Amino acid sequence: MAKLQKQTKQNPKLEQRELKDGRIALYLEYYLGRSEEVVKSADGKVVYYTEGAMKGKPKKKVTHLRKKESLPFYLIAKPTSPVERQQNREILEMAEKIRFEKEQELKEQQTGLRLAKHPEEINFFDYFQSFIDNYTKKDVRHMRRGLAIFKEFLMEKKKYKAFVETIRPDQISKDMIREFADYLQSRFTGEGPHTLFQRFKKVFKKATEDEIFLRNPCDGVVITIDSQQIKKDILSMDEIKQLAMTHYPNENPVIRRAFLFCLYAGLRFCDVKDLTFAQVDFSNRLLRFNQAKTAGHSSASWVNMPLNDVHLKLMGDPANGDKNQLIFPLPSHTMCLKALRHWTARAGIEKHITWHCARHSFAVNLLNNGANIKTVASLLGHAGLKHTEKYTRAVDSLKREAIDSLPNISF
Repeated sequence: MAKLQKQTKQNPKLEQRELKDGRIALYLEYYLGRSEEVVKSADGKVVYYTEGAMKGKPKKKVTHLRKKESLPFYLIAKPTSPVERQQNREILEMAEKIRFEKEQELKEQQTGLRLAKHPEEINFFDYFQSFIDNYTKKDVRHMRRGLAIFKEFLMEKKKYKAFVETIRPDQISKDMIREFADYLQSRFTGEGPHTLFQRFKKVFKKATEDEIFLRNPCDGVVITIDSQQIKKDILSMDEIKQLAMTHYPNENPVIRRAFLFCLYAGLRFCDVKDLTFAQVDFSNRLLRFNQAKTAGHSSASWVNMPLNDVHLKLMGDPANGDKNQLIFPLPSHTMCLKALRHWTARAGIEKHITWHCARHSFAVNLLNNGANIKTVASLLGHAGLKHTEKYTRAVDSLKREAIDSLPNISF
C-alpha cells in the first residue's frame, strides 16, 4: 500500500484501505472526542478498583468517538510505470489539500478561528489577535498586554525592528523568546514578568497544536519566581488603625469602607465589588460568597466568613431593606487605586499599597495573633495549605525585624 505522510495531531487524518479489486481507497478519519461511562455489574452495582493507585474509585469505560468520510480517489496499489507513480503522487497531493481544508473547517467550528492556507503565509500577530478575540477567560487583559509588550520589545531591538508589523512563525526563534523573557524581567518587578510570560506562552502552545509551529519556540524558556515569597507590602495592625483614623477632603466613603473591610476579611477587589446584602446572614453573622478567581475550578471557591462588629459596621444596612443592592458600590479599579494611594500617603504610610495588599495583610495579621494555618487557609478560600504557607514566612520575617529593633545594651 502507498505510504501516507501523517502527523499524530492531524484531525482529520488521511487513511487508506485496500479493496478487493486491487485499488486503494482513501478516506478521512475524524476524532470527535471521548465519552466515559461508569462500569456496572450484572446486578446494576458500580464496579470499583480494588488495588493500585485507583483503589476505591469507580471503574470507567472510555469510548473514543470517530467518524469516517470517503474520498472519491483511488490509488494504484502496485504502480509499474512512471506514469502510474506520478498519478499516485498527484492524487495524494489532492487528498492532502482536502484533508487540510477539512481540518480548518473543523477548527473554525470548534473555536471560531480559521487559519491561513499555509503557516508560511500567516502573520503571527493576526493569529495572536484572533486568539485574544476568541479567549473568554478573565486573564485576557494579560494576553493583550503581552502582545503589546512583545511588539515594544521588537521595536527596541534593532535586529528585530523589521518584524514589528508582520512576523511569520518561522521568524520566531527560541533565542528571540529567551531575549523577550529577559526583557520582561528587566522591565517589570515582582510577579509581573512571570504572569505576562505564562499568558504569552498560552498562545504559542495553541499555535503549535494548530501546526503553525513544528516545535514550540517557548519550550524550555521559563521565568521563575519564588511562589512562597510575598512580593507586596503588608499593613500592620498599628498601620491599619492609623489608616482608619485618617480623613482627607473629598474622600470617597465607599472606597474607605470597602478597603477596611478587605483588611478585616481578606477579600480580593473582584469579590468585594460584587458583594450584595443577599449574601449576608445577619442572624448568624455570616457572609457566604463564591470567589470570582476560582469559581468553577476549585473545591474551596465558596467561602463562609464569620462576621464581627467591625465587619457589620463597615457594611451597614441595606437601604429600604433591598437585599439585592451592592454593599460597596465602588467606582473602577483605577479610581479605587488612586484614592487608596492618596489615602495612605495622607496617613504617612510609606509603603506601596495596592488593593491586594489587604488580603495579604489580613492573613499575616491573623497568623501574628495566633490563628492556625488551616483556619487562615479556610478564610482565604485556599484549597490546600501550599498558598497559605508563604504567609508564615512573612510572619517569621516580621518577628525577626521586631527582635532586631531592640536596642543594644552594654554588659
